[in-house]
Amino acid sequence: MSEQKRKQKMWSLRYPARDAEADASVRRLAEETGFSEVMARLLYTRGYKSAEEVRVFLQQEETQLHDPYGMQDMELAVKRIRSALEKGEKIAIYGDYDVDGVTSVSLLYLYLTSKGGDVGYYIPSRIREGYGLSEPSIDRLAERGVNLMITVDTGITANAEIEYAKSLGIDTVVTDHHECRADLPNACAVVNPHRSDDTYPFPELAGVGVIFKVICAIEIAECRDQGRSELDGVRQVCKDYADLVAIGTIADVMPIVDENRLIVKLGLQLLENTKRPGLRALFDAVSDQSASSRGGKKRKINSGFIGYVIAPRINAAGRVSNASIAVELLLAEDPETARTYAEQLCELNLARQVEENRIAEQAYKKIEKEIDLNRDRVIVIDDDTWQQGIIGIVSSRITERYGLPSILISFDGATRGYPAQDDIGKGSGRSIKGMNLVEALTACEDSLVRFGGHELAAGLTVRRCMIEEFRARINQYAIEHLGEDSFCACLDADCEVEAHDLHMNLATEISRMEPFGVSNPVPTFVLREATVLRVLPMGGGKHTKLTVQKNGIEMSAVWFNVNAAKLEIELMDKVDLLFQLNVNEFRGITSLQLLIQDLHPSQAYEAEYQLEKERYEQIRQGGELTSEEDLIPTREDMAQVYTLLRREFRSGKTVFPIRRILMLLRAHGV
Repeated sequence: MSEQKRKQKMWSLRYPARDAEADASVRRLAEETGFSEVMARLLYTRGYKSAEEVRVFLQQEETQLHDPYGMQDMELAVKRIRSALEKGEKIAIYGDYDVDGVTSVSLLYLYLTSKGGDVGYYIPSRIREGYGLSEPSIDRLAERGVNLMITVDTGITANAEIEYAKSLGIDTVVTDHHECRADLPNACAVVNPHRSDDTYPFPELAGVGVIFKVICAIEIAECRDQGRSELDGVRQVCKDYADLVAIGTIADVMPIVDENRLIVKLGLQLLENTKRPGLRALFDAVSDQSASSRGGKKRKINSGFIGYVIAPRINAAGRVSNASIAVELLLAEDPETARTYAEQLCELNLARQVEENRIAEQAYKKIEKEIDLNRDRVIVIDDDTWQQGIIGIVSSRITERYGLPSILISFDGATRGYPAQDDIGKGSGRSIKGMNLVEALTACEDSLVRFGGHELAAGLTVRRCMIEEFRARINQYAIEHLGEDSFCACLDADCEVEAHDLHMNLATEISRMEPFGVSNPVPTFVLREATVLRVLPMGGGKHTKLTVQKNGIEMSAVWFNVNAAKLEIELMDKVDLLFQLNVNEFRGITSLQLLIQDLHPSQAYEAEYQLEKERYEQIRQGGELTSEEDLIPTREDMAQVYTLLRREFRSGKTVFPIRRILMLLRAHGV
């Protein structure tokens, strides 16, 4: 399989083409709901095929929080935590250094301290300690006199470490959402909806979602004891903490369906007018437009803003410094302290971006030199200098660029000036649809020190001497479990649209489908045979702005992170666009804008071009012309071609691609 084939992005439409039954259902749905047919198609593709189903989806009447006691060991967890609070035991919250872990730690800390608990938290250093529990960190907790350790977003595979904690007199309650192994830790309670024996109806909670359910369960227990309504207790938890749960859920790319959808919706409502000094300070710090440039309107706090603007800054603390900075921001009680932490996070994020780009460039060079892209199915590369907190992001970029699973391994800090075969490297990997990365690592586990994670993202540690064996084995696993089609990057779109479908009313209709995320993605459309009128660089050449036209309607489009100079399109080209619809607000003016996700030469034009090219070859080799074809150029045609070529030559062009000449001639009516 060629590298070019892997880089090619295929488009897949969710709405069936030329399906008379589906079209009739959509027209009926549009009539019954009062929505446009495009909106009706979006709802139809998401499974809402009647007016009642649409009403329930948009109003979220079907979504209720499930009983937290439906999770295995929840009763045991609540009993042990309440006992620690009643006895005044010293409690330590042990978390992860990503956004999910930071919000989990902050949520549980705020809740337990509100109950008068003697609480501290511990997040290991990504650089010095790596992921998860370790004996040295448990020693530190023992020195502090900790009686109960509660893990959040971690701990499900820390069997040996939890046994070690028990030997030091520390009880453990595990709360996690990562994939489980067959043998669970021997803890007081193990709360994880992914347990094989768990029957909880919605297992796709983030780590912060799991600890949220634990807090709800504690509140329910207290309400029962006090004769209060259990529902009132859960409502109060949502009112106090749904904002933190929403941030962690969005950042950890959890499906925004079922109770996640309700939690995120409630959380975003709280975030619109957040009372937390830390979040208020962070929102202010990242504002890249003044109130006047937005026409006096506040920035809309939606899942995109949280996922692409806020989450990276919270994540930056754990990636390049210490995650406790992010926790302290969320715990801050006064604006000045919050402002200090917010500024630190923004500075760390800038440093992270610089380091990410440096590592990415080095990684691309290594791939070109060391990896056979026609043979390898998983990219595995390593380096002694890569910062461990950054390699996961770079792995995502590599997987997107090459359409292959990738694993980056860093020995930073392990070599101490010289490499040794027993050096321990820390790796981070990203996968593609069809290859569960944890299952792949499990098949190679005897060549690894440890590993853990999700289906599409995982971490690992490996000895230097085992890298070649690991690379060979995981590639063999991919060969056995993935077909050729799995390696072609595919972009999903909801449906095709025409230019007249794109109006402000549609954007308003789409906004009712929020919050967006996995399983309820931002609607994506395909517009075919649009003519390119203008191509302009934006952001110093980093981005591209286009003006396109279809059926006399001009539209503005932006393609972020694509350099205009590198686009192989010419003015008057006909292109197919895959895009999202955006409402752009600038200096008080509101307008529609297409956010391009991908662009292809028009399929219809390409097909016509190929037919014409084939006919030309037939004629060139002696084939006869027919009178109906009207292919013999007139004197006027020849004059226009000459005039066109002369104008192009005078403007400095000495190369005349056939496609461009054809487009220019057609634009002039030839």
